[in-house]
Amino acid sequence: MSTRSVEVDDLATFDARSARAGALRDWFVSSLDLTGRTAELLHRDVRGSVFLGCRFATEPVDVAADLRARGALLFPALPDVPFDPYRPTLYSPEELYGVDASGTQPPYAQSPDATTWAWSRSRRGRTLTADLAATLHDHSIDGALDDTTGPLDPARVVGVMGGHALRRGDPAYAAAARLGAGLGRAGKVVLTGGGPGAMEAANLGAYLAPYLDAADGERADALAGALGELAGSPDYAVDVDAWAGAAFAVRRRWSPEGAGTSLSVPTWFYGHEPTNVFGTQIAKYFANALREDTLLHRCGGGIVFAPGASGTVQEVFQSANDRYYATRGLGSAPLVLLGVEHWTRTLPAWPLLEALARDSPMADAVHVVDGVDEALALVTARS
Repeated sequence: MSTRSVEVDDLATFDARSARAGALRDWFVSSLDLTGRTAELLHRDVRGSVFLGCRFATEPVDVAADLRARGALLFPALPDVPFDPYRPTLYSPEELYGVDASGTQPPYAQSPDATTWAWSRSRRGRTLTADLAATLHDHSIDGALDDTTGPLDPARVVGVMGGHALRRGDPAYAAAARLGAGLGRAGKVVLTGGGPGAMEAANLGAYLAPYLDAADGERADALAGALGELAGSPDYAVDVDAWAGAAFAVRRRWSPEGAGTSLSVPTWFYGHEPTNVFGTQIAKYFANALREDTLLHRCGGGIVFAPGASGTVQEVFQSANDRYYATRGLGSAPLVLLGVEHWTRTLPAWPLLEALARDSPMADAVHVVDGVDEALALVTARS
């Protein structure tokens, strides 16, 4: 849970709170141009307040120096950084893809998602200032994710992990989408790694879940319709603009206003994998180790692992470690491997997981199943 007492990230909120408050103590103010708010800043108690990347007037008085002298902490804006290190909220798909209010979508290579990844791999992204900016950004995203998940019952949050290489149109993609839809209809909040493949499919299913209960025939068949539209652009590696464009077309047909909420936690460490647009709130990190830990330990309702490769195997055993040592209260949260052939023969993680589970706190928490309905039953039984 976030411990910040007052968070201010827009001028309207600043003005409204400032008008009511006798002091500005213990405020966290992020990325605002406060050059027109000199009177309020100079005549209020600001002890313990933190100003992150804000701008202040320098005439007739240096407001920043005055605030520091009176007990405020100021973090400067960082130059030559293509993102806000102090952002107070999670990302939306439109923000990461640079989609404007009219719905115009630039080429993916020009999107904030792609340009931030390119910056992180360039010389400019490998300096001390860049490291500081990325660290501050990830800390801010942590706080925003705390604010988002804090009000939720942890048992409602169910993770769906799986391979990024799964193509749209594959039966396993449709199965992961049905899993996400089933979780959404059961009142669960789906949390994924935010990439393409199985992750996109699970976020898609959760996104469309409210439409599946609609009386209108066209809307009730939303999942089949969306899968059909997406199958025409199956692979981001072939044409990322067509891949992203098909997804935004689905979002236009089934509007976000009526859609279900789900979370995703991608990373620019794997920036060659574009963020999927069906996670409605996106916590994107630079540091993959922090992202992995954040992603897995928030799944208080359990995790379903669709078939995947090395990254998914890592997540299986990282999650198992938390359950084996009963850390973070996750010992009884189900850990479900979906796909018996995959997890017993292709990548035989199940025999090792089953052996680890014996006589441990997670003995009754690990499962391997073949069907989406079986997986759903295991992670919704705790409702």
